[in-house]
Amino acid sequence: MNAARNIWSIALGLLFLLMVIVGGGLGSCAAYNSVRVWNAETAGEAELAQARQNRQIATLEAEAKLESAKLLAQAEVERAKGVAEANRIVADGLGGPEGYLRYLYIEHLAQSQGQIIYVPTEGGLPILEAGRLRPRPEPKPEE
Repeated sequence: MNAARNIWSIALGLLFLLMVIVGGGLGSCAAYNSVRVWNAETAGEAELAQARQNRQIATLEAEAKLESAKLLAQAEVERAKGVAEANRIVADGLGGPEGYLRYLYIEHLAQSQGQIIYVPTEGGLPILEAGRLRPRPEPKPEE
């Protein structure tokens, strides 16, 4: 009887061990799935937070560009007002707009340095010196 009891004890022990192993395996699978789901949720939350941060950064950069453009436009308007005022002062000092245009014409003539210049005449037609630019034939040497 003792031997039969030992066999039943061993069989029950092995059965219990098998149940523990199978139960542990199933439990670890369930735990693994829970951890996997938790990791996915955490990763999703992190991506959402990153997307919100990126959107906020893009919005702030756009606002900075808008403000910069407005300030650059104001600076350009102020510069144009200054140029207009300077032109008015110079034109008044030279006897009006016609005198100022003559002054600018003379200044550009001084800067031309040998370039071809078309000078307007009273009739509005330019004086052409086309003959001046043609190469002259060299005289043939006498033999």
